[in-house]
Amino acid sequence: MHATPAATAASAPTPARRPWALYALTVGAFGIGTTEFVIMGLLLQLAGDLQVSLAAAGLLISGYALGVFVGAPLLTAATSRVPRKTALLVLMAVFTLGNIACAVAPSYWVLMAARVVTSLAHGTFFGVGAVVATSVVPADRKASAISTMFTGLTVATLLGVPAGAWLGLHHGWRATFWAVSAIGLVAMAVIALFVSAREAGAGSAVSLREEFKVLRRPQVLLGLAATVLGFAGVFVVFTYVQPLLTRVSGFGESGVSAILLVFGVGMILGNIVGGHYGDRAPVRALLGSLAALALVLTLMGFVMQSQPAAVLFIGLLGAAGFATVAPLQLRVLSKAEGAGQSMASSLNIAAFNLGNALGAWLGGAAIDQGLGLGRLPWVATLLTLGGLAVAWASVRLERGGASRPAATLPAGC
Repeated sequence: MHATPAATAASAPTPARRPWALYALTVGAFGIGTTEFVIMGLLLQLAGDLQVSLAAAGLLISGYALGVFVGAPLLTAATSRVPRKTALLVLMAVFTLGNIACAVAPSYWVLMAARVVTSLAHGTFFGVGAVVATSVVPADRKASAISTMFTGLTVATLLGVPAGAWLGLHHGWRATFWAVSAIGLVAMAVIALFVSAREAGAGSAVSLREEFKVLRRPQVLLGLAATVLGFAGVFVVFTYVQPLLTRVSGFGESGVSAILLVFGVGMILGNIVGGHYGDRAPVRALLGSLAALALVLTLMGFVMQSQPAAVLFIGLLGAAGFATVAPLQLRVLSKAEGAGQSMASSLNIAAFNLGNALGAWLGGAAIDQGLGLGRLPWVATLLTLGGLAVAWASVRLERGGASRPAATLPAGC
């Protein structure tokens, strides 16, 4: 997932420098997005080669997501004093070394540790990168600059993940991690060449205590809870998309890469729609997108035995799942204020990843308990309905207290 903290432009960039700096950040976003999601297309190979269960292989996704959950807010605060270009290069070095460690991992637990190390760079790269992206453009182009950087993540889902799954199928899963490591090296090179240290800025020194005061706001906490539960439903299914398509829908392993392209297209379209309606009717977009996701997941449980329907609903899962992202992010940001918005943004990225981990773990638990792959969409529906219930309660609380000052929790809570 990705963060969008606000930033103040350090200085006006030169026209020639601006696009190349943004594209350099986009390369890093592409690599991080690929390594996060590609493992869904490698589960069968990983489980067989490392001699672990399918559920245990799925926990490699949970481990990565938990690493982002812990690392995003803490490393964002920890790197606030470091020059931003330096921070980006260090983060991409951690990312690259982590993927090399994944490629050579001799056992399941070494691979798990390497995935967690790799994940530490994820949330902070997007947080710092968004600040840098807004610092290299004029004030009226900051949103488009952030959007340009995050194009790397959407392209990763559309192209990087299917390509990685294909590479893993034909040359082994280790080859995929070597390829992602190469992307990390390229990202380091282009960031070093095209991101100006002067434009990127020296960072700030906001205290960790001040940043975390945003957690005293009940509506922020409700927004984070809605993100965790609402998005967790996506990963109950998407974590096990390879065995679901091969063992329930009857596709060959070679067909999974092409179907992941459909998911990527759906994700891009859903992201656009969610952002469009989130700007115009944020509450309706919030509740409507979560309701649409719950409906798609419910229907998936009935149709995955049909191959045409399976392809269609994989695309709808991408669209409905990522239509929730902008409204959920906007909800948390709108309930934070002042210096706490940057931390709130980072915490919501952490919340998305906690949802990823929860979904992957719960899906594996459902498989281990004998519910079967075909019933995973219905397990996912329950989680997303929980997120919808929390979001609805948040809206009701907001409307009920519209005439009263915004509430905060006591400092001791």
